[in-house]
This record gives sequence, structure tokens and C-alpha cells, in this order.
Amino acid sequence: MSSASQQPTVVLIGPPGSGKSTIGLLLADRLGLSFRDTDTDVEAVAGKPVSDVFVEDGEARFRELEAVAVQAALEGHDGVLSLGGGAVLHGPTQELLAGHRVVYLRVGLDQAVKRVGLASARPLLVLNPRSQLRKLMEERRPVYERLAVTTVETDDREPADIVAEIAATL
Repeated sequence: MSSASQQPTVVLIGPPGSGKSTIGLLLADRLGLSFRDTDTDVEAVAGKPVSDVFVEDGEARFRELEAVAVQAALEGHDGVLSLGGGAVLHGPTQELLAGHRVVYLRVGLDQAVKRVGLASARPLLVLNPRSQLRKLMEERRPVYERLAVTTVETDDREPADIVAEIAATL
């Protein structure tokens, strides 16, 4: 099979703190698949952490790199794929996600704050992190819900239970 015909077994979406990386790694392990995170792909191309791309190059440049990373991963990765929280805001990315098994990891604000931390290095949460996170979650929730084939609640749950629920839907 050529890499052009590969597609992810499952694509995880959700806001910061929803557990995309943690759940993605555990799910890939459980299914015997590889794990890929588009934020890691962006860092590899940029040669620096995502937070530095935002600060030094701006959010627009980050979103350009992210869109390319997402397209490449959707076309050439056959394992578990985790998208950055804001990747779904890009119209062409939304179109590319059609037909994929997309799982929205839903998390409440309080849990997201606990997981992300208020002293976070996440660039979009620099000023008043709790308020920024709330705003971003509210803005993105309809997009996550529309794109998802499955929604999984993550609040007050062990990662292994979340992974078992996702695996049961595949």
C-alpha cells in the first residue's frame, strides 16, 4: 500500500487539556499502532517549540505550518493522530477531516485548567489563562462537535477508561 492511500485509524480533536497526547499514545499502544501529533510535526519543521513559533513567527505562520502538517498526516499516517486544538478552525482542514474517524475528547473548563495549568507555556493562554481557555473552548466547541463521529467525555475519568471506550467504538 502506498503512503498516499494510508489514512489514520482515528483522529483525536479537542481543546488544550482534553488529553489528546496522553490518550493518543495509550490508544496507539493498545491498538498496536503508531502515534503522531501534528504539533510535534510542526516543531520538527520549524526547528523550535510551538510556543517559540507563536512568539517569534506569529500565530499566522504557526497556522500555515499546522495546516501543512495536518494534511500530510491525514494523507500518510495510518495510526492514531492527534491534532492541535486549533487545527480544526482551518476550513480546508475541516474538509479534509470528512470521512475520517474523528473522536472529540470533551473536557470541562475546570478539568482543562487543572491539566494545562495556569502557568502554562501555551501561547494562546498567556494573558488571563482561565478566561482565555474558557473563550477558546466556547468558540471551538461547535466545530469539534460538528466534525466528530464520536464524542468521549474525559472529566474525572482515568485515561485507561477513555482509551477502552474509544477502542470499543473502532
